[in-house]
Amino acid sequence: MFRVRKTKTDLEKKWEELSRFERECFQSGYRSVAGVDEAGRGPLAGPVVAASVIFPFDFKLPGLNDSKQLTLTERNYYYNEILNNAVGIGVGIVESEVIDQINILQATLLAAKIAVSSLTPHPDYLLIDALNLSFISIPQKAIIKGDCLSYSIAGASVVAKVTRDRIMNMYHFQHPEYQFDRHKGYGTKEHLNRLQILGPTSIHRKTFRGVLQ
Repeated sequence: MFRVRKTKTDLEKKWEELSRFERECFQSGYRSVAGVDEAGRGPLAGPVVAASVIFPFDFKLPGLNDSKQLTLTERNYYYNEILNNAVGIGVGIVESEVIDQINILQATLLAAKIAVSSLTPHPDYLLIDALNLSFISIPQKAIIKGDCLSYSIAGASVVAKVTRDRIMNMYHFQHPEYQFDRHKGYGTKEHLNRLQILGPTSIHRKTFRGVLQ
């Protein structure tokens, strides 16, 4: 278990802030509210992953936050808590070859569509981190920086991030010379140097700047 860096009062206050949009949904009569977020739009290699999560009506998990605000240990802790407590979880994975075919925005939307469509039970409302999913016929709200403002979206961000990171860890064993376990496919200086020397692998996004020299 990780060391809590905030007081209990701080965590409770933050949870109240993260519950605002869910409370509005519940007050409007919605009961199966799903948060939707993605991970992996920016990397030069690997898939884009979207997740959708439905929590119980009375769910409470102080300390849950946007995955980017959590350490690796914290992400893994909250990931396990989400798996143990969520009513439903959906994940959509779109690989690099498809990203090259349809572009990263369309691939992200496709991953989100797969994640939502695989949810059981079916959601009656979507809280989404910034994306416009109006092609999905479910009432929804897109929220800028939603992973910092909604616990449902924060939960989805954790699931998407942990899922993608574990995929990249597996790719590391196929291509250890690229050290995907360290940079997860992002365009770090180390990654770009290895691209220049070794050239792209089958999981690199060939349409992304810096991949093909």
